[in-house]
Amino acid sequence: MENVLIIADDADFTRSLIARCQMQRSVPAFTQVTSELWSPAVQAGYGLTILGPITSTRGDGILSSLEAQHAIGIFVTDDGSRAQEVRDTHPRILVFRQYDGWVDTLVLLVGEMLKRVEALSQLRRAEQSATAEHRHATLGRYMLEMRHSFNNALTSVLGNAELLLLEPGAVSAGVREQIDTIHSMALRMHEIMQRLASLEAEMNCTEKSSQNETPYSSQALAGRL
Repeated sequence: MENVLIIADDADFTRSLIARCQMQRSVPAFTQVTSELWSPAVQAGYGLTILGPITSTRGDGILSSLEAQHAIGIFVTDDGSRAQEVRDTHPRILVFRQYDGWVDTLVLLVGEMLKRVEALSQLRRAEQSATAEHRHATLGRYMLEMRHSFNNALTSVLGNAELLLLEPGAVSAGVREQIDTIHSMALRMHEIMQRLASLEAEMNCTEKSSQNETPYSSQALAGRL
């Protein structure tokens, strides 16, 4: 459940709204600030902002800041002309008119807005995950495409290291130890590339098996129908 920020100078407004929300099955976490204590930094991290009665002149500035941050907000007022003014000047902000029984209706609206916020958050996470997976897939394809060139270079390193190791007196003991390390690490890289080739073969086999099973399953289902 997303967090909700209430900006209001009327304590009764905040108290009534929170008390009614707490009667719901799912209760969001509320934070309340007055218009004088509000700042754009305070705004960060809230899925939904409710702007209630404001006695200071900061109302328009708060609304403009909410729009600039692409925040999802509800402006609550009992003034018809003010409601229309906010609709005209801040189209991204949802305007809610107070009337008899307004608390119950606002609570329902808040619940629906929070569902929307959560759905958008899930969508963003899915898009980020898909982007990361695409990036990893691109990197994987590049590694597979470059495997042949890498193996050729690795073969050259191994061959030269082995030739130097076959001539004990050609280099000093310290240099021979370094060549031995190069040879060992080259063998290790060769093992890694072999494992990549094995994984590719396993994945191709699994993909072919899945493709072969799908038509069979469709035919079996059609037969039962």
